Formats: sequence, C-alpha cells, structure tokens
Amino acid sequence: MTAATPPNQSPTERRVSARIGSISESATLAVDAKAKALKAAGRPVIGFGAGEPDFPTPDYIVEAAVEACRNPRFHRYTPAGGLPELKEAIAAKTLRDSGYAVDASQVLVTNGGKQAIYEAFAAILDPGDEVIVPTPYWTTYPESIKLAGGVPVPVVADETSGYRVSVEQLEAARTERTKVLLFVSPSNPTGAVHSRAQAEEIGRWAAEHGLWVLTDEIYEHLVYGDAEFSSLPALVPELADKCVVVNGVAKTYAMTGWRVGWIVGPKDVVKAATNLQSHATSNVSNVAQAAALAAVSGGLEAVAEMREAFDRRRRTIVRMLNEIEGVTCPEPEGAFYAYPSVKGVLGREIRGRRPATSVELAEVILEEAEVAVVPGEAFGTQGYLRLSYALGDEDLVEGVSRIQKLLA
Repeated sequence: MTAATPPNQSPTERRVSARIGSISESATLAVDAKAKALKAAGRPVIGFGAGEPDFPTPDYIVEAAVEACRNPRFHRYTPAGGLPELKEAIAAKTLRDSGYAVDASQVLVTNGGKQAIYEAFAAILDPGDEVIVPTPYWTTYPESIKLAGGVPVPVVADETSGYRVSVEQLEAARTERTKVLLFVSPSNPTGAVHSRAQAEEIGRWAAEHGLWVLTDEIYEHLVYGDAEFSSLPALVPELADKCVVVNGVAKTYAMTGWRVGWIVGPKDVVKAATNLQSHATSNVSNVAQAAALAAVSGGLEAVAEMREAFDRRRRTIVRMLNEIEGVTCPEPEGAFYAYPSVKGVLGREIRGRRPATSVELAEVILEEAEVAVVPGEAFGTQGYLRLSYALGDEDLVEGVSRIQKLLA
C-alpha cells in the first residue's frame, strides 16, 4: 500500500488526499485475505478472522434472487432509497423484532451495513463534532466517523466489566462538542450484551443530554443464555427523534456477500442520507434487494439453527481459551466472537521469540501455529485477540488446540 503524501505538501504534490490517506485498511478483512492466500498456497491455515457465518444462505432466499434475475423490472434502475416493498417489509420487521414502530419513509436500503454506518454519520456530523465510541470497537466505526468529519472519542471497557461501558464512563467523556453516542449491543468484537436495565439507563442518559445515538443492531438475533437484545428507541421512546438504527441481513440470514443493509431513523436524516446515496451508488442491486425481501418477510427458523451451532461453539472456544495459562476470556453473550485478554502471555518466550504486543503475538500464532487471529490493536485495545467462532466445529477445536500447544 502506497503511503499518502504528507498533508503539509502542496495540493499538486499530494498524490492521495489527506482525508483518504489517513484511513486504515480493514484489519479483519486483511487477516482473512492473508489466511485465504496461505490456504491457496497449500498451507493448512485455520482462520478465526472474518465475521461471517459459515452457513449457506437459506434456499428460499436464493430462489427469490433467481426469480428476480428473470424479472425485467429488476433489470433497470429502481429508487435510490430502496425498493418500496422492501422498505415496507423492513419497517414491519423492525416492529416485529424490536417493538419499534416506524414508517417506510424512515428506511433507507444500503449496500451493506458499512455504507449504512458511513451515510448515517455523514448525515448528522459536522466537522469537529465528537462521537463517544465504546471500546473495544469494530474497526469501521472510527474510520466512518473521521470520514464524515467527526472526532471519535474512545471510552474503554475491559474484561473486568465484561466489556460493558457504564453511564459514569460515558458522562466523563462527554464535552460541549459531543453530538453522538455510538451504542452496539451485542458487540463486535467482544460479544458483550448490555442488559435491558443497562441499555435503558444509557438511553435515558443520552436523551437527558440531547445527544444523538447511532445504534448498530446487526447481531440482534444472536444472543445466548439469559441475555436479551434490547432496541434503544423502543426502550426509550423519547430518544427516537435523535436515534439512527443500523441493521442488515448479513449475520441473521448468512448473507454477508449479498450486501444489503439499512438505516432506520428520523425522516429528515433518512432523506439526507438517501440524497447522498443517490450520488454515491444509486440503488442497491435489485437482485440482492429481492433476496433481502424474502429474508426479512420470512420466519426466523434458519437463524435459530445457526444460533444453536454458534452457542455450542461459543462454550467450546471460551473453555479452551481459558485453559491457556495467561489467557482470560469472558463468556460472550452475543454475536460470534471471543475477545480474550492475552496480557499474561505477552513477554513470554515462544519458540525463541518474545512478543511484546498483541500484534506481534498474532504474527507468531500465524507463523508458528498456522492460525489466523485479529490483534486487539485493530479494535482500539492492546493486549487482546479477537477470534470469530463462525467456523466449523472441527476447525475451531483444531485451531484453538494449536494455539494451546504453541502457548503451553
């Protein structure tokens, strides 16, 4: 990757803009690409990097896409904000799953959740506006905030709190420039889920101080044990006028490659984001939208089967990681990630090397055990690793066993 020209040089000398040159590559996608490249070269690499279900998209959703391919209506442009019938279905799904009543005019269909996040921040942030970002965070959040001119303000929670931020921490980070709170539960990368009471307390704090909230609900159906998903605008109705919900079909229906997400929010914000999308990408692929319509209009039987498998893998990976001396892994209550602390391993000699950071440890694990994991630095905290357990049971056990042997 070519480095951007320093921003103090003249515009004619600058090859890449300072704004784009400051963006980091997606660490999770980079690790996944490296693992796949090594596999293609014949190396027996097991990858815990990518956050995508290992299940195929359900057949009835695929069939809806096949039918759409044959429909001449979908061979042409459609409204930039999404197929009207899909927007209606997303509004109905939001009420069904979250208890949050919205109109189709409050929905924008986007090219995956990442575009939804960027467009939402772009629609509500002005240069210098601060966004409180609970940390560890998903790699894309701070980059989207910076692209929109905002300033991410990390608020760190560690394993002692199960990676859950408190209202006291949020209040300590609030300044006169704070405009938005980012709220993610279940969380990527930690799997943390805030209880209903905790979520309501945070929502009321945001409403009391007139803050906007962007809440990412992409993992809403992947919660385990006694944990419950809670939607902030449903819990705290007075927050709804300043709340933007981001969601999509990727995780619930094993549709990461179909690239369909959405924004639900106040009509003026959704209209502004739709205007942006009309110039950036126009409408989402009509075939993918037809598939998403089948997904959100159907039942949740497929995700129930996936959730059962993820729950089994969750318990296995946590048990095996906690058997390693120097590793502490809280039990994730949602999503499909484990986020163990490896601080007790750093500095230890491992096959002639002494990794001092989680980046260095991840390199040692890949090179010596042929297992790909993502270092915590990618998520804003040093001394941790993220492992996705959205992979087959045999690969999961084999991969963690290799790590156990390496770190023994």
